[in-house]
Amino acid sequence: MLRSSLRSRLVRFRNVLFVSLGLGAVSSLCGCAGPAIRSQSPELEALAAVESATQLVGDYCSPWGLSPQRIERPALVTGLADTGSDPPPDPRRQMLLEDMQARGVVDPNRLLSSRSTALAWVTGSLHPGIQKGDRFDVLVEVPSNHDTTSLAGGWLMETRLVEMAVLGNRIRDGHTLGIAEGSLLVDPVSSGTADSVATLRGRVPGGGVALTSRPIGLSINPEHRSIGLSKRVGDCINRRFHAIIRGVKRGVATPKTDRFIELEIPAVYRNNLGRYVSVVRSLAVAEPSGNRHARLELLARQLEDPVTAPRAALRLEAIGKEAISTLRDGLESKDAEVRFVSAEALAYLGESLAASTLAEAARDLRSARPKALAALAIVDDANGIDALRSLLGSRSAETRYGAFRGLAMIDSRLPDIRGESLDEVCQLHVLDVSGDPLIHATRAARSEIVLFGTAHPVEDGLRVEAGPAIVVVVDGDEATISCFRPDEPDQQTTVRPQVEPILRAIVEFGGGYPDLVQFLQQATSQRKLDSRLAFDAIPTEFDGRLSVHEEVADREREIAPDDEADAEDLPGDGTDGLWPSLFDTARLESGS
Repeated sequence: MLRSSLRSRLVRFRNVLFVSLGLGAVSSLCGCAGPAIRSQSPELEALAAVESATQLVGDYCSPWGLSPQRIERPALVTGLADTGSDPPPDPRRQMLLEDMQARGVVDPNRLLSSRSTALAWVTGSLHPGIQKGDRFDVLVEVPSNHDTTSLAGGWLMETRLVEMAVLGNRIRDGHTLGIAEGSLLVDPVSSGTADSVATLRGRVPGGGVALTSRPIGLSINPEHRSIGLSKRVGDCINRRFHAIIRGVKRGVATPKTDRFIELEIPAVYRNNLGRYVSVVRSLAVAEPSGNRHARLELLARQLEDPVTAPRAALRLEAIGKEAISTLRDGLESKDAEVRFVSAEALAYLGESLAASTLAEAARDLRSARPKALAALAIVDDANGIDALRSLLGSRSAETRYGAFRGLAMIDSRLPDIRGESLDEVCQLHVLDVSGDPLIHATRAARSEIVLFGTAHPVEDGLRVEAGPAIVVVVDGDEATISCFRPDEPDQQTTVRPQVEPILRAIVEFGGGYPDLVQFLQQATSQRKLDSRLAFDAIPTEFDGRLSVHEEVADREREIAPDDEADAEDLPGDGTDGLWPSLFDTARLESGS
């Protein structure tokens, strides 16, 4: 069977060389041995001419501004339970002292020497396309040569984040690009055992605010730079893409110089910059008159083959509405890869009929799941909403949470996902859905807990802490939550031994989001919580993931029907660890 599969792939690859990847070579061969090739395949020669006569934006331009920008600075963490330290005299301490003095802090050295404070290094990342006022995650870490023992329970004081560089053996900083502040989420017991190093690291989900916008654009390659080409490329892009900018609909491209074109981001691509840039680079800058029909025919043929289908789908998406009928034909293919890439392109063209195919891919194919869920999140009609709702009961944590986030992006007020703020500590969502009980908490982007299912019992015998002042004890059919703070009267309440009322009681006693997370982690580590606990189960692309076509072939060869359920929980499904924000583009498609 393997030999047969390899033979079929070789045959297909040979065809691709002639029809798509090697069209330029075919054209040159026609000049040397033209009569022989023309007599063998005049249709192939015509298709080669179509390809060689069409110049794309990617032939002249490269992406610009698509790397994250690191901003950082030393900052003061307060509110520590005698776990802080007086930082040693070094450039970081001096930078913090200067900042504190500029803010009018009286006797900053005495404050730094307190065991309730610590110096920490704060970093943030401004992702491409971020807008002024957008929030981002903040990472906090104690330098290795400090005596601080834990950041648990700490509060990050407001700090101004800048881009830093070493120039002339000195650390130089630039303009303030963001500010950060908030309660620290420290994760020392994610594996059930304390980790002393982990207690020196934390994050503030969404704790940073951007003070600037980061544009993206295209850099014209040196050999093609000219004002004329810059304008021509800009006009080409603006014929295809528009955006609402300051209340006015206009083209997204603004040629700035002979070497740079700035791009606005249409709303539909806001969460998928990689695809947006790939589609822009697939636009035809120079296309002979009457060539469009022949090019559509060529791309239709390429779409039929799973090897060339992904590139063909991008180019059809770049063409726009004229390509919809071709992509609809792709939905009828027997090949899963062809169906998926066709559905994905249709979604970005506003065709909601692709929703069911995308939902099928998100549910059944890990290789397609990140892109499928990202595409479903922009299908904002009944078809898209129903498709996402159908995924809320899936076995995979990343599929379920991805579907929830997709619905929230379409309309966070939908009755079946609408949540509530627990005293501004976090957002709590309780979903009445089928499937195994799942609790999802975020450690990035936002403070949020989602309960998949309405019943999440906590078993008898639990005794855990929820922060430094709150204790949760489950005895039989009662859960007792107690709060002990110095110089304050003790507090106690009794609730049902279910996760939801216990979370509410912790917040009522002044607990923060890190305290809620600690309760969930410790209840899980003590095996007193039957519901599955997942953190940041966000589907992301990564190298090594099979293509859709390869995954389907492997399943047909290797996975028996009884094993399919277990295949969903392979390592790397996003059930643990710190992951990027939802649909954050980690790497770009080639767009070639």
